[in-house]
Amino acid sequence: MDACVQQRDYTAKNYKSDVKPIWCPGCGDYSVLAAITRALATLQLAPENVAVVSGIGCSSRIPAYTSVYGFHGVHGRALPVATGLKIARPDLTVLVTGGDGDGFSIGGNHFLHACRRNVDLTYIVMDNQVYGMTKGQASPTTDPDWEGSKLTPDGAGIESFHPLVVALAAGANFIARCSSSDPNNVADIITQAIRHPGFSMVQVLSPCVTFRPEQLEWKHMVRTAAVDVTDDAARAARRLMTDDGFNVGKVLYKGDRPAYQPEPKGAAAVADLEADFAL
Repeated sequence: MDACVQQRDYTAKNYKSDVKPIWCPGCGDYSVLAAITRALATLQLAPENVAVVSGIGCSSRIPAYTSVYGFHGVHGRALPVATGLKIARPDLTVLVTGGDGDGFSIGGNHFLHACRRNVDLTYIVMDNQVYGMTKGQASPTTDPDWEGSKLTPDGAGIESFHPLVVALAAGANFIARCSSSDPNNVADIITQAIRHPGFSMVQVLSPCVTFRPEQLEWKHMVRTAAVDVTDDAARAARRLMTDDGFNVGKVLYKGDRPAYQPEPKGAAAVADLEADFAL
């Protein structure tokens, strides 16, 4: 670093944009946004060296609320965009933010292969078990007997998707669950996820107070997981398969797979790139 350039002490405020969040009052995503900015401040990452990629949904608005580089993609496609960015620019810290509908429904196939590829990304999923932006339909993680949607008034009748079990089976290198009711813990988990090489999956229980007001009780239902982190995938699988979804606040699995990062092939002229796509 140039001797004339002084190291700056970043605070959470340095990572916030001037755009005011428009989530519903009481939405858990406010806490997650605060946790992300605290984690970046803890790591003292220069804003220009961080990128946040998202898809579509309430939680996917986060790039607009931060001062780092952001990419607001199409529904379910945040992970392939982030993968391409990280491979092309390995010097960047790349975060992906989204919700359960965006990530596990239309983006489900990308989720599987992002875990398998193990590119050095941190995927933060704000799970509220509902499609909030499109007015309260059942999502992949919704309980099969939830009757709150006009589209499924008798319940979806389909077993819930278990994202952490799937993430482990597909090859994610870091798995954790936390609750938006404890933003300091969320910030700590995200900090650890960013530091750990490879694909990191962080599920945050983040209530939708508008379409799932009963989720306000989550803050009384969550409990600190009574297990220590393990690097044994079989042990982690047994824990996750018998878990009720409310054990939070701990890293549940840390793998030792090396992150996938192909060797760069060097710069190419724009004209050469255009020629490759010429018909």
